[in-house]
Amino acid sequence: MIVGGEMKYIEVKIVTTIFNLEQVEIKLLDMGIAEYIINDPRDIEDYLKKKQSYDWDFISDEVMAQKDKEPELIIYFNSTEDSKEKLDLVKKEFRNMSVTIRDDKDWKDKWKEYFVPINITDKLVIKPSWCDYDVKDGEVVLEIDPGMAFGTGTHETTSMSIKLLEKYIEGGMDVLDVGTGTGILAIAAKLLGAENVLGVDIDPEAITAAKENSELNKLDIEIKEADLTKGVEFKADIIVANLVAGLNVSLALDASNHLKDGGIYISSGILIEQEENVIRAIEDKGFDKIEVLEDGIWCAIVVRKKK
Repeated sequence: MIVGGEMKYIEVKIVTTIFNLEQVEIKLLDMGIAEYIINDPRDIEDYLKKKQSYDWDFISDEVMAQKDKEPELIIYFNSTEDSKEKLDLVKKEFRNMSVTIRDDKDWKDKWKEYFVPINITDKLVIKPSWCDYDVKDGEVVLEIDPGMAFGTGTHETTSMSIKLLEKYIEGGMDVLDVGTGTGILAIAAKLLGAENVLGVDIDPEAITAAKENSELNKLDIEIKEADLTKGVEFKADIIVANLVAGLNVSLALDASNHLKDGGIYISSGILIEQEENVIRAIEDKGFDKIEVLEDGIWCAIVVRKKK
């Protein structure tokens, strides 16, 4: 929405408990909402124990005050019809929530509060474009500005995808990233040694963000607007798709057509409770299971195209 010449966004905060946090995530996923910020007081305990891959020197009183609060999930909506429908679903489902109208500057500043450099693997670091970071020996840095397409790479489904790309990419491979979003997985693939990388997404805002982030990292990556792989002509050694379970299953047949013999299909964004059904459905499309990676309530499945 536009008010007085300024773009406005809707911020929704859902307050829950540590015990119900995962259930709230599952409900949001069922509504088609996969991008949100989680403020979990347990994270602060992790910082205090220095469990993260980066250390802190000082924690403000404002941050420490969050330690005793209940967890909350923060979602941002714009003025599209799809967003309005999802907002209505959230309002009906959750009682302990608040809705705030914010302008474009508030939106951008909010992201900066929650997004800091983080080691996704021992090798790959994701860094927001506005932060400084001292690169250690052997590290590669992926710079990103989430923009309107969301996605910072810290969600379990994205970090698992990156870990698996690092494991399976060999120099000179071709990689197809389906549902590229801000381009994180496409950029990661290139940084990890892929030769040719194509990222596709159905959302025009995601396409813009992915192109900008590719340029930010000074990488030659092709970004194309497409509904999954419709109209795409690209043969890959690896296809990575961080989507929801149903879309990963729907993509499986097309993935087989876009993979070279023996190629690998990495599918993420799948709830652990859906794991077995998704594996069976993908195997039926001509794949053999290699491994499954799990993190929290999520899993990522790796399969190989039968020769």
